[in-house]
Amino acid sequence: MSPVSPVRETDASARTTREARVISGLVLRTRKGGLSVRVQGRTLAVTTVMVALLVVVMVVTLTSGDYELSVGEVLQAVVGNGSGGADFIVNTLRMPRMLTAMCVGAALAVSGAILQSLTGNALGSPDIIGFTNGSAVGALVVIIVLHGSMTQIAVGALIGGLAIAVAMYLLMLGRGLQGFRLVVVGIGVSALLLAVNSYLITRATWQEALEAQAWLIGSLSNRGWPHANAILVALAVLLPLALALSRRLSMVEMGDTTAMALGVGVARTRTALLVISVALAAFATAVTGPIWFVALAAPQLARKLTGASGPALLPAALMGALLLTASDLLAQRLFAPALLPVGTATGVIGGLYLIWLLVTESRKSRV
Repeated sequence: MSPVSPVRETDASARTTREARVISGLVLRTRKGGLSVRVQGRTLAVTTVMVALLVVVMVVTLTSGDYELSVGEVLQAVVGNGSGGADFIVNTLRMPRMLTAMCVGAALAVSGAILQSLTGNALGSPDIIGFTNGSAVGALVVIIVLHGSMTQIAVGALIGGLAIAVAMYLLMLGRGLQGFRLVVVGIGVSALLLAVNSYLITRATWQEALEAQAWLIGSLSNRGWPHANAILVALAVLLPLALALSRRLSMVEMGDTTAMALGVGVARTRTALLVISVALAAFATAVTGPIWFVALAAPQLARKLTGASGPALLPAALMGALLLTASDLLAQRLFAPALLPVGTATGVIGGLYLIWLLVTESRKSRV
C-alpha cells in the first residue's frame, strides 16, 4: 500500500466540504472595485436576530434580580446620574459580570470556530483538544505551588494554555497542523493534563484543594471590572485579527492544493490562526476558569442557522456571547438563592449536546 501524503489526506478530508459549498449572496463593490464584500441575506437575518436576543438578555440581566430596577434607572446609572443603590447594583455588580460573560462567550466561540475549521472536525474545540486543561494546569500550579493571588492565577492560566499550544506544535513539527492528527494528539494531551490536575489537587491542603476545585468549575461570580477589562482588551486585539484571516481560513477549508493555488501560505495561515485560537481560549479561561462546551456548540449552531459556506466567525461570536450570557442569567434566576456556577450549567447542557452530536455523526457514518 502506498503512503498517503499529508496534502492528499487533507484534500480528501476537505473534498466533501468543497463539493457541497455553494457561493451565494449579494456582492457589494466600491466604485473602482478596489474593495468588495459579499452579503448573504440569511446570515444577515440570523445575525440581526441574535443581536436582538442578546439585547433582550442584557436588559433582563440588568433590570431583574433581588433588587429590580426599571430600564430608566439602569440607563441613569450607566451615564452616572443614578441613585447610590442603583449605581452600585448596575455598575459594580451586574454590568461587569454581564460584560465578562459576553466577551468570554464570544472568545470561546471564535476559538472553537477556528479550530473546527482548521481540523475539519466537529470535535475540534479547545475543551476537547486540551488547551483548556493546559490553562487549568497553569492556574493550579499558581494556586497550590506558588500560592498566588487571583491576578497571578489568571496569568498562570494564560501561560499554561500557550505552553500547551507550543508543546503540541513541537509534537507535530514536520508533519503539519493537519486536522484529524491534531484532534487525536490533542485528546491524548488533554487526558495527560487531566491526570496532572488530579495529582496537583491530591498534593494540596484542604483549603487549597477547595480553592482549586472552585476555580475548575468555571464561574462568573465575583467578576468585576478588572476581569471585564482584561477580556475586553484581549477580544479587541484578537477578534479583528481572526476576522482579517477568515477569508484565508475559508480557502484552507477547501484543501491545501486549492488554497496554495489561490496564493494562500497554508502553513503560515494555519499557525497564525492556531495562535489566535489558543490565545482567545487561554484569556477566557484565565478570567472565569474552564467553561465547557461553549466553544464546541456555539460555532456549529451559528453555522447551521446561517447556512454559511465559510467559518462564520462573527455569527459564532454572537452565538457564544448569547449562550453564555443567557446561561448565566438562567443559573442566577432559576436556582436562586443557591449559587449555581455557570460552568455547571454549560456542562450539563453541553454534555447533552455532545451526546446528540455523537449519535448524529454515528447515524451519518452508518448511512
